[in-house]
Amino acid sequence: MESVQRVRYPSFDYANIDPSSIPLVEVIVRSDSSPPTPFRIGREDNWIVEWRDKTPEDEHLEIIDSVTTTATLPFLMRTRDGWYIEPDPIHAIARKLITPTVVILISSLLIHAIAPALTGIDVLSWLTQKTYKIGPLDYPALIFITFPLFMLPIILRNIANSRDIRRQNFYIQNPLNSPMIDYQINDRSLTIKSLKAPENVEIIGGRLQVGVAIPERETILKALNRNNNSQPPPGMSTPLPERRITSTEEHGTGVGEAIPMPVKHSRVLLLEPMRVRARGDFMKFIDGETINLQGPSERWPGSIYSSLIALHWELIIYAKRGNTKMRWVKPIIIPNSENTINIETMPLRNSRSEISSDSN
Repeated sequence: MESVQRVRYPSFDYANIDPSSIPLVEVIVRSDSSPPTPFRIGREDNWIVEWRDKTPEDEHLEIIDSVTTTATLPFLMRTRDGWYIEPDPIHAIARKLITPTVVILISSLLIHAIAPALTGIDVLSWLTQKTYKIGPLDYPALIFITFPLFMLPIILRNIANSRDIRRQNFYIQNPLNSPMIDYQINDRSLTIKSLKAPENVEIIGGRLQVGVAIPERETILKALNRNNNSQPPPGMSTPLPERRITSTEEHGTGVGEAIPMPVKHSRVLLLEPMRVRARGDFMKFIDGETINLQGPSERWPGSIYSSLIALHWELIIYAKRGNTKMRWVKPIIIPNSENTINIETMPLRNSRSEISSDSN
């Protein structure tokens, strides 16, 4: 069975990229399974993910053989299933300080460069002419003051990484079992009938989330008539090592940026953001009560996976273990709609887990 997929997936740093500079990937997907009901997320002149029926005008498109399934793909089961540790909030503070501290340092260097013209201004004259001796060298007072400020984000980042690594190592030494949960999947919603947390874990609440996973690199290259030995298309990096950390590394974007520093483990313990995603309202859990989690207010397609488009639904449970904020993530299968779905604006979020707004 043949259908058409059209994808212009947002790059890692999409806020600074013109979508029209990224090539639109258009292919005929050939599969033994039936395609889903047609849907489109986004606009033609912007980021877009579309899966539709084939027409006679599509005969010129590249043909891709791909599995089409409602079963969650293995790489998503490896990277979005189980317990995850929230990145330390100091990461977000450190990143926000980068721009102002760089501006302060550059301004101080500029002031120091024009110091002779500032001799009549007492405060600026003192900052440019006063020096502090450390060992055999003299350092201008202005640089002596501003350089530590410039280093502050780096120091905070190292502190946050150390705390993250300590929390990850603690989890590896003291792993958690999955919660005992009884739930029922409805039409774009999920009812939790009972939920029992592991020992020493406090359940806070939960929500449903849906998004589009990053396309497979090889499929994109084939559709654009590229190979791993040639220059990659705009928005993608050169080939990466075989060991996969996050899905952005598979795609070739955002290497080492999507999540803070992970420790060596059978799976990553820091949850990578879904770059394209929508979510339902957060619901607080109350012991003994049935909880109904709704999907996004805008109707989305159900679960469907291929090498180029992966429409992924998941249940997220927010919890605390001592002072460590955690999430338990469970992929779920939502039935596909019988009606064509058109979402005009693709919902995007920050690609970096430490500053993406995904808390409850």
